[in-house]
Amino acid sequence: MSVLTAPSLPTRALDTPRAGGRLRVLDGLRLLAALLVVLFHYLREGGWSDPARTFPVLGPLAQYTWLGVELFFLISGFVICMSAWGRPLRSFVRSRVVRLFPAYWFCVLATGAVLLLPGLPSDHDRPTISQILTNLTMVQSSLGVDDVDHSYWTLWSELRFYLLFAVVAWLGVTRKRVVAFCWVWTVAAVLAPAAGLPVLRLLANPLYAPLFISGIAFYLIRRNGPRQGAPWALLGVNWLLAQHSMIEVAKVYSTDTQRMSWTVCVAAVTAFYLLMAAVALGYLDRVDWRWLTTGGAISYPLYLIHQAVGVHLIHLWREQLPPWAMLLTAVATMLAAAWLIHRFVERPGGALLRRAFG
Repeated sequence: MSVLTAPSLPTRALDTPRAGGRLRVLDGLRLLAALLVVLFHYLREGGWSDPARTFPVLGPLAQYTWLGVELFFLISGFVICMSAWGRPLRSFVRSRVVRLFPAYWFCVLATGAVLLLPGLPSDHDRPTISQILTNLTMVQSSLGVDDVDHSYWTLWSELRFYLLFAVVAWLGVTRKRVVAFCWVWTVAAVLAPAAGLPVLRLLANPLYAPLFISGIAFYLIRRNGPRQGAPWALLGVNWLLAQHSMIEVAKVYSTDTQRMSWTVCVAAVTAFYLLMAAVALGYLDRVDWRWLTTGGAISYPLYLIHQAVGVHLIHLWREQLPPWAMLLTAVATMLAAAWLIHRFVERPGGALLRRAFG
């Protein structure tokens, strides 16, 4: 498997890829991951009796589009390591707060307001006011409080990753420290299931740690060139752990009538590894279209707002529109909403938080 062994390429050190520090191909992959998750929720929860028959063009593979989350986590490992490089801890924390919270606070309140309206589908429980307020902290999972929108579960995995990587930022991000961090986290993820220590399992996040670690390894290859051995070794070990995790993750998404195939899941995750390898090795640098920057910017608010609100809209309008028109309308509406949130909430809200941090 080519992604797991160092290819024969000229040695070169790559600093942050562009002067602006942005890889537009990653923006495109972010948007792709978000749209995959949107498609999964709308087909599975939209109320169509047989989505595969209603949307035959999408085919049976549409039931696996939840794997967009795995792509998100790979990208997150890459981007967090890239954005933390050369920054002190305070700057790292500020960048995460500014990036995450303005859109999140708005989407929690907007989603909570929609779910309190009459006429909800029967499978949606109305949140309490306390639940909505607790969700504003983004740590509701640790407090045993349900997410206002089920998609928010991934944010708890992200927050634990940021907490762990903050240790590296505190010490100062260097190649040796990042490699050591990745190996320590890999070992912790291996030991956590058998250790019987809830705190270790909580922090190590064994199901998804291999994806975050692999994303970091891909950034090390991007930054320092392909001839270093440690990132490739990390990728090999963590790909093996990731394929094993797919057994448990696939069970979560399986139903009585729809069983997820481990083979399909591993094939998709391997394809994501190959995509990220192509990014790390510079093969996709020509994918540099300006509109991808906007696509990447709206991927986060799209993810936050799409599920509960979008599914509710589908249930309201499903009888008035043909299935394909309904699906495309719902996706287009959520894309427009995500852009509005980015433009009028996320950007000004982020500016306010930056000033508050000083």
